Amino acid sequence: MLRIPDRPIRLCNGWSRRDALQIGGLSALGLSQQALRAASPAVDDAAELAPGFGSAKSVVLVWLLGGPPQHETWDTKPNAPAEIRGEFGSIDSVVPGIRVGELMPRSAMHTDKLSVLRAVVTKDQAHSSSGYQMLTGVPHQPLSQENVVSKSPNLSPSHAAIMRALRADHDGLPSSIVLPYHIANDGEILWPGQTAGVLGRQYDPWLISCDPSKPDFQVPDLSLPAEISSDRFQSRRRLLQSLEEPAAAHGKIAGAGQFGFHLEQAFDLLAGTSARRAFEISEEPADVRDRYGRNRFGQSMLLARRLVETGVSLVQVNWTRVEAVTNNGSWDTHKNHFTDLKDHLMPRMDLAFSALMDDLDERNLLDETLVVWLGEFGHTPKINGNAGRDHWGNCFSIALGGAGIRRGHVHGESDAHAAFPVAGAVSPADVTATIFHCLGYHPETLLYDQTGRPFPLTRGEVITEILA
Repeated sequence: MLRIPDRPIRLCNGWSRRDALQIGGLSALGLSQQALRAASPAVDDAAELAPGFGSAKSVVLVWLLGGPPQHETWDTKPNAPAEIRGEFGSIDSVVPGIRVGELMPRSAMHTDKLSVLRAVVTKDQAHSSSGYQMLTGVPHQPLSQENVVSKSPNLSPSHAAIMRALRADHDGLPSSIVLPYHIANDGEILWPGQTAGVLGRQYDPWLISCDPSKPDFQVPDLSLPAEISSDRFQSRRRLLQSLEEPAAAHGKIAGAGQFGFHLEQAFDLLAGTSARRAFEISEEPADVRDRYGRNRFGQSMLLARRLVETGVSLVQVNWTRVEAVTNNGSWDTHKNHFTDLKDHLMPRMDLAFSALMDDLDERNLLDETLVVWLGEFGHTPKINGNAGRDHWGNCFSIALGGAGIRRGHVHGESDAHAAFPVAGAVSPADVTATIFHCLGYHPETLLYDQTGRPFPLTRGEVITEILA
């Protein structure tokens, strides 16, 4: 019999996680889905939960491709030797005692809205596999594998896919959207952990490849052709449904169900007024657009604000490479680390991140929106021979702010070189648990793979120290 080693945590209704997983194994023998779903935890007394539970209506994940360096962002080491400290100093933030890198003057004004985690650990030194862990909360098997792709056993769903499984789409918009581009290594090798994996393709997050900074920006296929009126569009939709339903009912169309699902999504997006309106970024005043930065990343952050305002539960904004610069314009700064940080990376990030925090706060959305600033790992303490820093998953920093999060707080501590944790170490699974806790989901919430077998949302623990 399959044994699943685990700590004996009980679900809220008295079932253990092991019980639920063993029941899942019986589903193939005919146990009903209703019986399986009876094992899902129910929150009987919200007062018994840690603070912040369900505070967030939505979340914005700010993903910095290549790994933002802890030394120049949230965990400066001004007293370390020059070969560790680097070329830049630190500055005071708006919160006494919290200092940040000198290239973050705008972000420094928002530490009163953030909790900084200075001891996040993946123990993985490869973009693809450490990224998989940060995107899903599940370690890649094995660790430190570069240029890996989505295949068994590494098919855990991304945070965005989990969101789609937990919350229904609404008014033509999915519950989660990723933009403005996918995450890939050089050569367009797509990382694992960006799809629904074992949940099934119907829960894949919507990836919208776009450049909102272009003057003629519009989402591809979002608008009806000029010659198609709204009445004509609805007529075509009804006709297609009348043709598909009998054929699908008799099994004459292979995969008709999945095809129909994605087709219906496309129809909803075309028909939904609020969906189309969310992408009308040209409606924003020029000064607001300027605040975010007139570049692809900055305008994507502005688009994220518009999407959560419309009701999208999770928006992931991926850093897009800055063209015609070293290190392919990403945060993977193996050479010219300090030049790239000063000239390209930090100014764009600092401007867009601070604009998002300001904008959400001014619109009274920050108390119901969780913002997560993260990447796949950090960078090596020691500067290499090319004036760069290399991959480092042994200890790095991320930041969370907004709904459900304690403000003006630092959790975790690294050693004198920001190389290893000395206190408060947390895993990507713990970060996952904390994100979904703020969204109102217990870590033991059960999801179901394509065979009907249950598995917990995460095996991490909520980081209660950063909850408000």
